[in-house]
Amino acid sequence: MLRWTITFVILAIVAGIFGFGGIAAGAASIAKVLFFIFIVLFVISLIRGRRKI
Repeated sequence: MLRWTITFVILAIVAGIFGFGGIAAGAASIAKVLFFIFIVLFVISLIRGRRKI
């Protein structure tokens, strides 16, 4: 999941450099959503991992 986030961030940066504003905004918003999903899953896995010990 983190790999997809990084991919969309790079896509947004490249699209922004070349002047494709709509594509850059879309890729950036997808990257933000994937990043927050990744963070939530990471926190859940930390909590579940501590409970088993």
